[in-house]
Amino acid sequence: MASPIDVQLILCDAAQAESGTGKVHMLGAGWSSTFSPFTHAVVVLAKIPWDRSNQRIPLTLTLREEDGAEVVVDTPDGPRDIRAKGDVEVGRPAGVKPGIPLDASFALNVSALPLKPARYYWELQLAEEIRQAGFTVQAPLPAADIRF
Repeated sequence: MASPIDVQLILCDAAQAESGTGKVHMLGAGWSSTFSPFTHAVVVLAKIPWDRSNQRIPLTLTLREEDGAEVVVDTPDGPRDIRAKGDVEVGRPAGVKPGIPLDASFALNVSALPLKPARYYWELQLAEEIRQAGFTVQAPLPAADIRF
């Protein structure tokens, strides 16, 4: 049986993952409420166990409604779900002692996502590990009535 992967899922305004270092640069991290349409990022921080290094580990990140249904948005090419798929593979660097977990990171930047006011969550599946990061889209604020 493979060792479990320690993984975190973080919502932020924008993010960039450094290739090969496991580092992620985030802006506006840790929110759980926003207004639509909005631009944001989903960050995956993982510690890959030594015994799972040099293996391709499947990753799927899916945006879901509160009831678990996949979010579908209309595009010029027709309806589309909001999902990212790929693999994570971390090699063993020279000089790292056996048993030390290895850093892996991933950042998905999502632009101008038009969602109705409701509760949503991003669901990450990384091998057998499943994590969720929920957020609420609030109704737009009324326009201010400013008079001079």
